[in-house]
Amino acid sequence: MVMSFRVSDLQMLLGFVGRSKSGLKHELVTRALQLVQFDCSPELFKKIKELYETRYAKKSSEPVPQPHRPLDPLTMHSTYERASSVPRTPLTGPNIDYPVLYGKYLNGLGRLPAKTLKPEVRLVKLPFFNMLDELLKPTELVPQNNEKLQESPCIFALTPRQVELIRNSRELQPGVKAVQVVLRICYSDTSSPQEDQYPPNIAVKVNHSYCSVPGYYPSNKPGVEPKRPCRPINLTHLMYLSSATNRITVTWGNYGKSYSVALYLVRQLTSSELLQRLKTIGVKHPELCKALVKEKLRLDPDSEIATTGVRVSLICPLVKMRLSVPCRAETCAHLQCFDAVFYLQMNEKKPTWMCPVCDKPAPYDQLIIDGLLSKILSECEDADEIEYLVDGSWCPIRAEKERSCSPQCPILVLGTSDANGLLSTPSVNGGGGSVLGSAGSGGGPVGSVENGKPGADVVDLTLDSSSSSEEEEEEEEDEEDEDEEGPRPKRRCPFQKGLVSAC
Repeated sequence: MVMSFRVSDLQMLLGFVGRSKSGLKHELVTRALQLVQFDCSPELFKKIKELYETRYAKKSSEPVPQPHRPLDPLTMHSTYERASSVPRTPLTGPNIDYPVLYGKYLNGLGRLPAKTLKPEVRLVKLPFFNMLDELLKPTELVPQNNEKLQESPCIFALTPRQVELIRNSRELQPGVKAVQVVLRICYSDTSSPQEDQYPPNIAVKVNHSYCSVPGYYPSNKPGVEPKRPCRPINLTHLMYLSSATNRITVTWGNYGKSYSVALYLVRQLTSSELLQRLKTIGVKHPELCKALVKEKLRLDPDSEIATTGVRVSLICPLVKMRLSVPCRAETCAHLQCFDAVFYLQMNEKKPTWMCPVCDKPAPYDQLIIDGLLSKILSECEDADEIEYLVDGSWCPIRAEKERSCSPQCPILVLGTSDANGLLSTPSVNGGGGSVLGSAGSGGGPVGSVENGKPGADVVDLTLDSSSSSEEEEEEEEDEEDEDEEGPRPKRRCPFQKGLVSAC
């Protein structure tokens, strides 16, 4: 009845209850529907009936004209839609059952006070949420006055089937059900599917409690404001899981941009479930991958540089570990893959769906598992990199490992042995050297300089234990002198061979 009113009828109805009569027709309809939702009394219902009969009493035999701009009064329940399609006829007193009609209207209500968008707003599909039912189609948040802070209410009831699905669903984690009622908000843009976007100053109240909204991520870039991670808001824990009606109130800041809200019954999935689904339907055959390699390396007649091969790392760029499930997006131009396990886990916590190789969008429905690289990973376990050749074949690159197994330092000759079995080595510090005497001289230290150059240290390997004890005493004296006069060049250890490693 209210939907069939003209502007004059709506103004009379709003004036009857003391509400504002100014604004466009869809605003007047919205206010009138709010009255029917929340403040409808027998007196108001009688006034609506009187206005309806006054306008259509003389035209009862003719089809009732449709409103100038048909507006769905925020209802998407099939019961109300079927009722709105029935031709309207004047209602007489005995046929009116106000409580029954009002109850049906409330139970059928599932829309927020806003006009229906044509074409409708569409939201992007979320890989981790499998939609079961649409409780509220995307509906625009319409400001009711000039205030910056607006409130938009919604009343709806879950069906017994929906309640059973929620109650019987398994828990993802303690207290979190797999089947959920979620609220999604986006820009009111019909040109393309919209991503979730929260309006400023958003607050969501379910029945009598406020629902937590994700907080802001801190920004690492100077001058960039922190951004709130936009994702569906889970309302399940605050819902009445019965036939009782649930009231949801969205508080939002009116700063010029238009937003739409929607309610869905969804089943939340885990990264493990998405990985299993990808392994089932997303594997690309090795021969197709091989054909892609040939296509990449095909000789381009316009290019002056001939590409004979392309290297692909077997290490995941995300976690720097060896690939286990190599995948990439079909839209990516590169052959390099990343690990699907870590990629899905990362997007489960913070959904970005950006390729870690080329930093371009890599949504879940465009991911493929590289069958050729999976085969290579099982056959080549001792290399971290391979090279694709022009004919589609591949070869491992092990040069780095082979070099790591060779001696790291050259062999240095530190001294030569003479006929008497003495090993001479050059001086370490380049200063004046000392020469240890032979066995006949008692092994005492004698400083010598030959041709103005320091002599080499000579060690007599034939010294007996007495000379060893003398050396120990000499070392103790050197340590005492070092404490008093400062550090001295260390005495070189005797070598038994002429060749030693410089390592």
